[in-house]
Amino acid sequence: MSVRRTNKFDVVPRSDADGELLRRLLDASAALWNEINYERRENYTDPDGEVWDTGDYREDYAGVLGAATVQQIERLNNETWRSFFAVKREDSATSPPGYWGNREDGRELRTYLRNDTYTVQWGEYSRLELLVGPELKQDYGLSSHVRPRFEIRGNPSWRQYEKQGRLELHYKDDADR
Repeated sequence: MSVRRTNKFDVVPRSDADGELLRRLLDASAALWNEINYERRENYTDPDGEVWDTGDYREDYAGVLGAATVQQIERLNNETWRSFFAVKREDSATSPPGYWGNREDGRELRTYLRNDTYTVQWGEYSRLELLVGPELKQDYGLSSHVRPRFEIRGNPSWRQYEKQGRLELHYKDDADR
């Protein structure tokens, strides 16, 4: 049995522009999830459809998210659908995976980053650096070799670990974090 090691922390943008960049990243991730999921749900209800056949979303979203994050969200959606089918074998009343909100009522702002697309540094000035797409970098005046940097706050449970895993970021409206 493996032990999951999890660090929870708050990401604190250093400026309004940083906060906007982060929200755009999270919103684009939710939009991507919704598009993939919509296509899969349509294929699921189509007798001739194949759930696993989806379009290539890299071209549409890599400019904001980066190709690695597009790939990570596609993988997560695959995992979620595989879990759905596994549960469905036991409980036929289970529903297909849902959406992360919608544009009109508000999306659930979140993303999942592959372990090689971010770095966390703990210390007196703890920080998180993220890989984002070139379009987002250009919009916020970042050079191609610079990753956006955010302050993080929290007490890590695991400062030293052999390999960092997938990073999950969730925006909480009520805390503006």
